[in-house]
Amino acid sequence: MKDAVRIRRLTVPSEGEVRGLAAVLIDCVLDGASVSFMSPLSLDRAVAFWRSVAPQLADGRRALLVAEDAQGVVGTVQLVFDLPENQPHRADLSKMLVHRRARRRGVGEALLRAAEDLAREHGKWLLVLDTASADAERLYARAGWIRVGVVPGFALWPEGGLCDTTFFYRRLEPKPS
Repeated sequence: MKDAVRIRRLTVPSEGEVRGLAAVLIDCVLDGASVSFMSPLSLDRAVAFWRSVAPQLADGRRALLVAEDAQGVVGTVQLVFDLPENQPHRADLSKMLVHRRARRRGVGEALLRAAEDLAREHGKWLLVLDTASADAERLYARAGWIRVGVVPGFALWPEGGLCDTTFFYRRLEPKPS
């Protein structure tokens, strides 16, 4: 990464961290990212979303990684571990978000690698994700993720209108020692 960006795991986000995460979410929705929210996304709604995630972080059903630079939170990604009992080997990668001011600096790649490492630490060797972003598709393909296919009209863009969603998976190899 060109500028110093630190990746760390949050288990009990502070109010400041929640607000930083909310700012990243709002920025991504304003930029047209189809990440479960419609535009305009209010600060109250974004903060409420991150607060709703917090109990799952505390009890291990979900992991949250953040990327921070000198100005605060610039990116995030989640691993969802709370899956059916017949899927103990896998996790879902969710809400990979990078603020526009930090794009093209390697933040997404660093978050992705950190999430893969964390999944390995938790004994997960299969990850699954979906995306409606062509930029994200290129990142995932470069990182070794396998494109499964596209579901037309899977979700809505933040401003309305159906968007297609592409699904990917990645089998994790043990990290070289």
